[in-house]
Amino acid sequence: MNAVDALEIGREAVWTMLKVGGPILLLALVVGLAIALFQALTQMQEMTLSFVPKITVIFLALLVLLPFMLSTLIGFTERLMDRIVSLG
Repeated sequence: MNAVDALEIGREAVWTMLKVGGPILLLALVVGLAIALFQALTQMQEMTLSFVPKITVIFLALLVLLPFMLSTLIGFTERLMDRIVSLG
């Protein structure tokens, strides 16, 4: 294994991490911004108003996106194991 192979594995790992975690983080960002806008417009500064909807949306998104996340991680792991086998 040379430096190019290590960099390629690292790049693929980062890309996989972004594909797996990105949709959940984007949904949390959108919900957080919507709640912050609602709180700014109504001047209601209730702390639980920001946490409960965000946690609910993240949980529902995990339920919906779990098959995609799992298939992405399985694909990355299979490609990584194929590289390990080809080295030895």
